[in-house]
Formats: sequence, C-alpha cells, structure tokens
Amino acid sequence: MQLQQLRYFLAVVETRHFTQAAENVAVSQPTLSKQIHTLEASLGAPLFERVRGAVTLTAAGETLLPLAQRMVADADAAREAVRDIVGLRRGDVRLGATPSLCSSLVPPVLRTFRAEHPEIQLYVTEGSSQDLIESLLAHTLDLALIVQPEEGVDEALATEPVLRESLVVASVYDRPPPTPYDQIALSELEHTPLVMFRSGYDIRGVTLEACRRAGFTPTFAVEGGEMDAVLAFVEAGLGVALVPSMVLANRPALRATPLAPPGMRRTIALAHRKRSIMPHAAQALRATLLTHVATEELPSGVRPL
Repeated sequence: MQLQQLRYFLAVVETRHFTQAAENVAVSQPTLSKQIHTLEASLGAPLFERVRGAVTLTAAGETLLPLAQRMVADADAAREAVRDIVGLRRGDVRLGATPSLCSSLVPPVLRTFRAEHPEIQLYVTEGSSQDLIESLLAHTLDLALIVQPEEGVDEALATEPVLRESLVVASVYDRPPPTPYDQIALSELEHTPLVMFRSGYDIRGVTLEACRRAGFTPTFAVEGGEMDAVLAFVEAGLGVALVPSMVLANRPALRATPLAPPGMRRTIALAHRKRSIMPHAAQALRATLLTHVATEELPSGVRPL
C-alpha cells in the first residue's frame, strides 16, 4: 500500500468518478485506474462498485475510508511539520555557554537570533567548559561555547575557534589602582588579595597555574563565586580579580588593567558533535553567532578568529 494510492482512492471517493478524480490529481485516467487496481490487489478486496456509470464504495472501501483519510492527513501534517523546521518557522535549539560568555557574548547574539526567528524556542545551559563538553556528548546540547582546552576535546566533538580574549585585572574605580602604570605584571599581585572563582571554574585553574609560574601562591580575599558574584565582590572593594576583558564592558564601576606581556589569553570555541546532523535551528544560531563576531564591534582585548 502506497500513500499515493490512498490519495487516488480518496479522490475517487470525493468525485465518485474516475475521470474527474484523475483530473483532480493531475494524472491520466488509465494511470489512476491501474493504481486503484493495484491497491485493491494488495488489500485482497474490491474498493468500488461500478454499476451503470455510478461509482460506489464496497464494504471494504467503507472500512478503508476513515483509515486512508487519517493516514493521508498524518502524512500531510508530518510534511508540513518538517517544512516548518527546515524553514525555521518553529523548532528549538539548545545552547551551552560558560558563565562569562552568558553575561557578555550570548545576550546580543540571542537578541539578534530571536528577532530573525521568533518562533524558535531557545534553551540556554550555563556551566563550565568541561560540563558543557559532557552535555554535548550526552546529546543534551546542540552547540556549546567553551574555552578551548590546550589538550583538545573528545574526538567525537568538533571545535571552531571564534574569539581570542585577554584576561585583565579588574578593580574598583573608587580605590587606588593595582599599579600606577598602564599595565601590570602578574608578579605584582603577589601581595594583593584576589577574589577567586569556585573550584572547577575555568578561570580559577588558569589563574592559579599562571601565579605558580610567576613564582608565588596568591592570597584570597574571598573565593567560591561564579562570574556575577566575583564581579560584585570586586565592586564591593573586597579585592581584585583576573577576568576576561569582555565581561567588564557593562561594568562602569570597574576598571580593567591589562597584564604586561606575555599576558594571559584564552580561545573561545564553538563546539558540536561531529557525527550528528546539526538541527536547522542550531545551524541558524551558529550563523548568527559567527556574523555577530565578524561584524559587531567587540570590547577591548577581544578579537575574532
């Protein structure tokens, strides 16, 4: 039984005339008749009675009619649903991003995407790069903005570098700056209390390793927060923090002091699964993100790749 045969069957039911039905479905009458006969043969029973030019349904035809109507309607609904998804009239996309990116890069990208595709449902997951990688592997995310690790990611994932940003020393404007110069060497922070991120946070490990290489163990004014909390603690004058330059764009109470060469930088990459077909909505979000990075003015210390 083929879907097209059911469409021919319903056309004959509607018109009660083989020639008119053939015209309505844009095939020749012999073709339509042949397909009806093939359908009857596959079912093992005649569907129509033809008496004196009149076409009526047999008992088998009456039984098939509601089933055929439902099957054709379901097929049409499935086709329209797929067209909606392909045409981005509906669907959903699941994006993961680190907290610093959720508070800086992601909002304007989602604003643009939402304006272009208002029917697409957006789901955002905030987490560490490692957590986001695990979520991608578990198929609970479509895309993730991560800090690209030096050792690479799981071979099942592909990463696409999109940004490189510098880490800067954040301090509050109503206190003396951490240095009288335009730049600060990391070693100058040896006796300056730091506001430190929680364990497992991407920047915490990078900061501790950089301090170790500079020959000192930092002291903490307070530790345990994520990005918003750390910035709030710095604004409260509790200490300074090493943060991505991008997060200070909308923090007028905080100053950014660049690190002296060689400085500290990190690469932001867009990650996804290699062997999965990326949903159309996710493809569109990726395109919006890359366009934003390539065309919009980025904060100081951030450059597209």
